[in-house]
Amino acid sequence: MIKGIKGVKDLLPEESPRWRLIEEAARRWAGRYGFHEIRIPIFEVTTLFARSIGASTDIVEKEMYTFQDRDGTSLTLRPEGTAGTVRAYIEHNRAAIPVPQKYFYFGPMFRHERPQAGRLRQFHQFGVESLGMADPQADIEVIALLWRILSDLDLPGLTLEINNLGYTADRDIYRPHLVSYLKQHESGLCANCRHRVDANPLRVLDCKVPDCRAITETAPRLSDSLSETARSYFTRVLSGLDVVKIPYSLNHRLVRGLDYYNLTTFEVTAANLGAQNAVGAGGRYDGLVETLGGPSTPAVGFAIGLERMSMLLPESAIINAQKDMPLYVAGFGDHGTVAGLMALEELRLAGFHAVADFRSLTLKAHLRQADRLKCRFTLIIGDDEVVKGSAILRDMETKVQHDVGLSSITLRILSLLAGS
Repeated sequence: MIKGIKGVKDLLPEESPRWRLIEEAARRWAGRYGFHEIRIPIFEVTTLFARSIGASTDIVEKEMYTFQDRDGTSLTLRPEGTAGTVRAYIEHNRAAIPVPQKYFYFGPMFRHERPQAGRLRQFHQFGVESLGMADPQADIEVIALLWRILSDLDLPGLTLEINNLGYTADRDIYRPHLVSYLKQHESGLCANCRHRVDANPLRVLDCKVPDCRAITETAPRLSDSLSETARSYFTRVLSGLDVVKIPYSLNHRLVRGLDYYNLTTFEVTAANLGAQNAVGAGGRYDGLVETLGGPSTPAVGFAIGLERMSMLLPESAIINAQKDMPLYVAGFGDHGTVAGLMALEELRLAGFHAVADFRSLTLKAHLRQADRLKCRFTLIIGDDEVVKGSAILRDMETKVQHDVGLSSITLRILSLLAGS
């Protein structure tokens, strides 16, 4: 037997309603906020991710799935969605369109990580990117969208954490102070952080290893090196979140793992997920479009991990969403089987979710399958019913039965269901 690859999961039919509920909520809220769907390729040239994410990040150094095309071009399965969206924005000259470009996307991403709960090698994200607006209100808008989606799904224990990364010049001033401090305490850092001291020192602040967190607790803070312009921008973001009543907490450790962020960075965490508790995260990335060869374009966005959201989604949300319960059609006998097939098609054309198990040959077998399929109602059509010109609609919970004329199945069922 050939098994699936470690860290790559099958999404079975029993899990699909959970995912569909999440996707429908995300689409609904994205539409309300004026975002439009974009679909980008699953793989791109490797240079795109090395230049955008940062050559010294963990993603580029350790986690990307990279392979050679037949012509020798280095290609990479996308580890995130922002770079591909920006590449499409540049390639199709979307900057020439005189309205802000606001996109959302769904799809699989790929990173070679140690598989664990909520973190897979093939994982799925919903993301949004808002390009063209340098105003703090654009930051507020995407943060509000993220918060509304997660809140709408009743995910437990949500916390929005936010930080100000300032401008590149601010971080250039701050970095030597941080590196000097980390060098003095280097022996107490984990192996990853010792490597990061030179390659990507801000990432040390975000390390979850207790010894590293203890060391960085007294490290110099980026907030002390921020320009007045960066401080003013962030103050306006926080004020706007207060206006729209989005609760938040400041987290000076929040730096994110991608090099392209500046100014606002944010993350929503949830209870019951352990160490990997981030559900959605993002920030402003004003320099990325220009880095990838496009015009100077301000931008802000976020991504949500669908696997982690699915783990957190309360069962009550699934039950409440499944209002379209299937109607089972039990057609049996020489004539009842034919009439059952006709009834199935008639009901489906009328908009019903109608199902049957064609292997079942007796009423008892049909009713057993209707229970297993969690059908609230079963339409029973045997040879005797065909002779009488009527079927029986059985409520599987109350066991109450109603006669339904075969010539008016849809109207009669609609009438009965409306009164149930």
